[in-house]
Amino acid sequence: MNKYGFRIRTRSGGLVENLQVQARDRAEAEQKISQVYHHCEILECREVTPTLKKEGLDLEDVISLINKQEEK
Repeated sequence: MNKYGFRIRTRSGGLVENLQVQARDRAEAEQKISQVYHHCEILECREVTPTLKKEGLDLEDVISLINKQEEK
């Protein structure tokens, strides 16, 4: 499953930004948006790349944390 980010205009003219939907492909994502927001206009659609979470800290992470604390 991929995540897609949308920017849409609702039928009443309201702007909805950063609307995210999980789907197998773009067509399915657009269909899901259309089911929730009837007669909306899709202004932008982009595939959202997942951010990978690192496990644990390495030496560089510890040093950067120490430097941030010293700057305060």
